[in-house]
This record gives sequence, structure tokens and C-alpha cells, in this order.
Amino acid sequence: MSGRSGADAASPAGRGPNPRPVGWALVNTRTLVKQLAARPDGPVTVAGWVETVRDQKKVQFIILRDESGAVQLVNPAVRELDPEGVSVGAAEAFALTEQISALGHGTFITVTGQLKHDERVKLGGLEVKLETLEVVTEAEETPIAADSSLDKRMDWRFLDLRHPKQNLIFRVQTTFLHALRTYWVERDWVEIQTPKLMASASESRAELFELGYFEGKAYLAQSPQFFKQMAQPAGLGRVFEVGPAFRADPSFTSRHATEFTSIDAEMSWIDSHEDVMAMHEELLVAGFTAVVAKHADEIRELFGVEVTVPATPFPRIPLAEAKEIVASRGYVVPRADADMDPEGERQISAYVKETYGHDFVFLTDYASSIRPFYHMRREGDPGITNSYDLIYNGVEISTGAQREHRIDILVEQAKEKGLDPEELGFYLDFFRYGVPPHGGFGMGLARLLMLMLDEHSIRETTYLFRGPTRLLP
Repeated sequence: MSGRSGADAASPAGRGPNPRPVGWALVNTRTLVKQLAARPDGPVTVAGWVETVRDQKKVQFIILRDESGAVQLVNPAVRELDPEGVSVGAAEAFALTEQISALGHGTFITVTGQLKHDERVKLGGLEVKLETLEVVTEAEETPIAADSSLDKRMDWRFLDLRHPKQNLIFRVQTTFLHALRTYWVERDWVEIQTPKLMASASESRAELFELGYFEGKAYLAQSPQFFKQMAQPAGLGRVFEVGPAFRADPSFTSRHATEFTSIDAEMSWIDSHEDVMAMHEELLVAGFTAVVAKHADEIRELFGVEVTVPATPFPRIPLAEAKEIVASRGYVVPRADADMDPEGERQISAYVKETYGHDFVFLTDYASSIRPFYHMRREGDPGITNSYDLIYNGVEISTGAQREHRIDILVEQAKEKGLDPEELGFYLDFFRYGVPPHGGFGMGLARLLMLMLDEHSIRETTYLFRGPTRLLP
């Protein structure tokens, strides 16, 4: 048997491994900026885009930024050559100086040089003395600036996201979602991906996108509600999904979008919505713990926000009582038979912060008149549902409930809401063959991140925002 490896054996005439793909050397020799601090002084290759150039008479500085951070590059400027004789080294130094002088903001470059740790350097306590510089792609003059309007920044989102603050949002999002998935997976939950094309409405016909579907019609899913409930009689027990949802909502508020990422969970064998709330708060503690551990310092620096891990249990206040508390603070929710309005949410959050020192509050005991047909009604008091809204820093981020699992009651509640059981046939079939008591929630990702980072619009915390007047980029 030959002692050659499989790769060697497959190579022509056994001349070593198969040829590496173009770009392999750069990917495997390039050092990320965040890795430089751990490296010893010496040769290094870094690559990224030009953030700034300070072109002084005797020295040039470049701030190069990549996906992990920024580093200072330095080059002793050679402005002219000796007319009596030009050495190869002098010519190269002069050419490098000219090349740096011509660099534009946003140009992508690859450089080699000598890494040096120097605590006098304000940016990270290190710099790279340039030896070579390759322009990968030149950039035109940027169309946005730090003081550009939000709409203009959204027009040029791919440039806007180069800013460290905007970039950090999606690193925080990644950490947060990973922590949620870890919480669920470690407890034997099952991740599902539900269809976004539906034959009928998942909530109601309000705020519903309709589109042609071959010879008929389809609707974009407002939530995965029906499908995550389907997992309960299917025997999956506890399921979650992170995926898109669509609402044909013409609102232009800071917290609404026509397409958003929804975090959904559904669990079997609950006694009431209290079981869902207990899971919900544990889940959020896991997410916030991970964010604080990994990003607290960066968030403090770039957003001026101190993210803290919420204590459990979260405060719980029945909706009717919450309205009384808000009224005692001088604000009356306009309709007594309606949900809490935005000002009411702000007022009850202020009360909870003052009274309990907490950023979260569960509002419970919502009237059946303002809840969907599939929310279970309170035993002995059918005017109340086993449901809740979760308010965070003055804004509702989630709705959860125990679901009605008894087919006869479910049909009657659908009729009360003006829904045709025939159109809900596929959904109602879930309950005809046995289903355990269950419940869950849906939660908006961008809205939660907006509040966590004290941003003023979900446009900032959505990778590519979609609203009534925005379909680009």
C-alpha cells in the first residue's frame, strides 16, 4: 500500500496536492484586524477598505477597516527622487507614496508590512508599517455622509453598514439568535421552517398581501401561527422558527414594516399561558446574557447604552389594572375596550421601571373581543383570554397565549369573529384527530434590537427594510 495521502494520490504524477483555487493564499494568509493584538511584531498581511487617509508631508497614515475592526497603517513619505540616480528601493518608496496619495475613501486594498505594537498609537496600540499595497477595487466618492438622512442611508444601505455602529447591530443580532437557538436545542426543541405562501389568511384578512398563484390566488403569511400549531398534533411537542412574516400595513411609524423577521415558539402540554411566559422570560435572559458577555463594551462605546440582563420573573400586570395605573399617571387610553395604545405602553413601562426597576412587563388578561379566535378563553370568564403582551422599554414586542385546542369551541370562536370555518378547513383539521393543550408566542426581532440598542427606528436594526414605499435595495 502506498503511503501517499488521498490528496497526493489524486494529483497528476503524484506531484503534491491538487492545485488550490484562486484566492486561497489571500484567505489563508490574511490576518483580521481583531487578530493583530495577539500576534507578535513582524510581517503581516491585512485587507479591507480605506476609511481615512492622512497625507502629511513626511508621513502618511491610512485607517484600514475590515469586518472585524480598524488598524492604522503608516508609510514614510518619499515625495521626490534624487535626479542624479534612482535606486530601486527609492523608486518603489516614491511609487507607494504616490499610490497612497491617490487612495479614495472606500477603496478596497490588500497590504503587507511589519506589525508593531506601540501603546502610543491611539487606535488599538499597534500599527502596520507598509511594504506593499495592492488596490483591489477603487471606489467612487461616497454618496452618503455621517449626517445623511435615514432615508438616504437606506438608499445606500451597503455603504451605511460599513459604519462600525451599523455593523455591530448585526453582530449583536447573530449572538442573540444563536443564544436563543442554543436555549431551545439544549432543551430538545425542534426547529421548523414554515411556508410563506398560504391558501388563506393566517390571522385575518386585514393587513394581508394577496398575489396571483398560477390560476388562483395565494397570500403571504402574516405569521407561522397555523403551522407551528400543526406541529402539536404531529407529535413534535416543542417547536421554534426564526423567519420572515408579511403585513400589508400602510403605517410609517418607527416600529412597523411590511416584511419583518419573526421569532416564534409553540409548546405542548402547558397548564396555562403562565408556562409560555416562564419559557419566554428564560429565553430572553439567555439572549441578553450572551449579548452582554460578548458585546457589552462595544455597545457602550458605539451606542452609549448599558445593556443589562433582566431579572426573573418579569413583572406581570393584568391589562385592566395597567390601564388604571396609566390613568393615575394622567393619561387615559382612548378606548376602554381596546388594547393599550403606544402612549399607554410608554406610561406603564415608566411605572414598572420606577416601581420594580425592570425594563420588561407582561400585560395579561386581554379581552376576548380584541384577541384572535384561537386564543383560549378563561375558564369561568369567557370575556378574558389566557394571553399576554410583552412590553420592553415602552414598546410591545410580543404576543403570546394558550391556544384553544378543542375543535367545537374553536369553530364557535371563529364564527364569532366573522370567519368562515370552510376557509379554515385545513387548520381546523389539525384539531379533529387529537391535540394536546399548547401555547406559544411570536416576537419581532428588529423591534427588540431597536429597543435593546436605544435606536429610534426598526429601519436601523433591519438589514434591508421593507415598508409601504420601499422595495429597494
